[in-house]
Amino acid sequence: MAKIKKKSKNDVPIIIKKYANRRLYNTDSSSYITLDFLAEMTRNDIDFIVIDAKSGGDITHNILTQIIMEEEAHGETLLPVGFLKQIISMYGNSMQSMVPQFLDASMTNFRKNHKQIQEVLENVVTSGPFGTIAKQNIEFAKAARDALLPSSTTSTDNAAKDREIAALKKQMAELQAKLNNLDS
Repeated sequence: MAKIKKKSKNDVPIIIKKYANRRLYNTDSSSYITLDFLAEMTRNDIDFIVIDAKSGGDITHNILTQIIMEEEAHGETLLPVGFLKQIISMYGNSMQSMVPQFLDASMTNFRKNHKQIQEVLENVVTSGPFGTIAKQNIEFAKAARDALLPSSTTSTDNAAKDREIAALKKQMAELQAKLNNLDS
């Protein structure tokens, strides 16, 4: 499968061609791709346009809607039924022309605020007198997660992870001992 790039060679949106056989062709990487790949490009803020190979028409909207439908069918739903009903009720309404701009601006603000909240929480958790302990706990949790989740790493990688986990356990024990001495 093609590698994801931030921009095409000409610093314009990447052109994806959709053929009658439902195959998607990335003209930037000269390779066939899947809807999952387009979803990943979207998550990585990579700009693209999907063109119908036969008519030359822009079908980006249809493809993005198809990706949403597949995401909703396969995992936890993101769009509540009430919201979907409200969207449907806006079709043909006098306010229909205003809805796309409103939704776009709302989602842009939501994502911006989400990133800011994450940064604030990370700073709160990792700063102050227990910041070092919090950082080490986060690293320990990540190491434990990586050790417990099955992966396709080699035995060399597993041995390195085992050494890292052992070192983290030793650090945690030392920190616990220091905390116990402070209580005494």
